[in-house]
Amino acid sequence: MSANANHESDHYRFHHQHEHLSKAFGSSSFGLRAEAFARFFGTPLFLGVQTIGVILWIAANLLGFAHFDQYPFILLNLAFSVQAAYAAPLILLAQTRQAERDKAHADADARHREALALAAARHSTQMMELLKQNTALTEATRQMAERIDHLTAELHQRLLPQS
Repeated sequence: MSANANHESDHYRFHHQHEHLSKAFGSSSFGLRAEAFARFFGTPLFLGVQTIGVILWIAANLLGFAHFDQYPFILLNLAFSVQAAYAAPLILLAQTRQAERDKAHADADARHREALALAAARHSTQMMELLKQNTALTEATRQMAERIDHLTAELHQRLLPQS
């Protein structure tokens, strides 16, 4: 396969320059951990574990198994505030990076559509040229067939006596 054919079959060739945007928070170790943490916030597992944790926290303090956070659960509110303080910026950062990825992919898709349109125009031009050549060859073939028919008729007249 030629290099050009290989290049044309790479449907994501316009997206390769945007691969650095593939991770929401970048490719650093912090970015990878932050992305994993932010993704975990939206999972049913996180919501379930958090709900069970809050129920156990409140039950343990109300029923007297623990006395570290009595009603009105100031420490629990503080924990939620800290969680929100970290979750909100991570979510905003993820949304910003997603917007960058969406814009980059839209740009790559537009360039891909443009390349397809140019290729289609080039193929259309080639197809029209081939049709013109085919028309010329068809006409030449028709003329040769007429000439053969004419020569055959003349030959038959000379070789066969008229009755």
